[in-house]
Amino acid sequence: MFALVGTVPEDKFPLASGTVVLEGEEIIVANKRIAVNRGTPAMIAAAAVTMHYLGKPAPYCFLVGDIGDGVGCKLLYKHLEEYLPSSTLATLALHYFQPDVGLFKKMLAAVKKMPLRPTLIADAGFMYVAKMGGDASTFDLFTPDAGELAYLADEKAPHPFYTRGFILHDENLIPDLIKRAYQYNNAASYLLVKGAKDYIANREGIMEIVDSPNEEALEPIGGTGDTLTGVVSALIAAGLDIRTASVKAAKINRLAGSYAKPTPATQVYDIIKQIPPALESVLNH
Repeated sequence: MFALVGTVPEDKFPLASGTVVLEGEEIIVANKRIAVNRGTPAMIAAAAVTMHYLGKPAPYCFLVGDIGDGVGCKLLYKHLEEYLPSSTLATLALHYFQPDVGLFKKMLAAVKKMPLRPTLIADAGFMYVAKMGGDASTFDLFTPDAGELAYLADEKAPHPFYTRGFILHDENLIPDLIKRAYQYNNAASYLLVKGAKDYIANREGIMEIVDSPNEEALEPIGGTGDTLTGVVSALIAAGLDIRTASVKAAKINRLAGSYAKPTPATQVYDIIKQIPPALESVLNH
C-alpha cells in the first residue's frame, strides 16, 4: 500500500485518514473535502492522478489541520506512531510537518517495527526534522528545492532560519551543495533537487539533469514542487526504482506544466490535469 502524509492550513480540520478520491478540484479523504491549491493537497492530487493513469489503487493518506502552532502535527505524529508498526505500507511519502525531533524519533521507531521496511520519501518539513535528528540517511529520497538543499548542506545550522550566508541559494551552486549534504550525512539515499534544472543525485554524485521543457511562467506558480513529489512517489509506489522514477517524474512534471500553457493566472490544478498526457508521453514513447 502507498500512503501520503501531511497537513492542511486549517485550524479546525480534524485528523483524517483514508483512501483518496479526486473529484474536480478537490480531494476527498474520510468524507472531508480539501481544495487542491498547493502544499500537501497538490502532492496528493498529483499522486492520485498518476496512480489512476497507471491502473494502480488510489493512495491512502493521513491529513490534519495545522496553522503553524504544531497542535495538529502532534496528533498526527502520535497517530502514526500507533498505526505504523502493524501496517503493510510499502511506500510512505511525508510532506510538510511541524518539525518535532522527539515525536519524529518515536515515529521513526514505529517505522522500524513494521513487518517490511517501506520506501521513505520526504519533502519540506520532514527533510528538516530528519536532518535535525541526525536521521537523514534513513530516508530513500528527499525532494528539496535549492533553498532547502542549502539547509541540508549546512552541517552547523540547527534550523533553516540559521542557514549560514555563505551557503547561497544559487542554482549554480547546487552541485556543490549536493556534495556537501552527503559529506555531512544530511541527505537521503537519493536527492531529486527541484528548480530551473532538476538534479537527480546520490552519494556518488549527480546522475542526471532534467532541464526541458523550461517554462519561465511556471516559476511564480506555487505547488509545482508539490506535484513533482506526488508524481515521483506514485511512480516509486508503482514499482519503478528511485533513480528511474526521479528522472521520469522530473520530465512528466515539466511536460504537464508546458501542456498547461501557463500564464500568471494558472493554478496548480491546471497543471495536475495535464499529468496524464505527460505520463503518456514520457512512459510510452
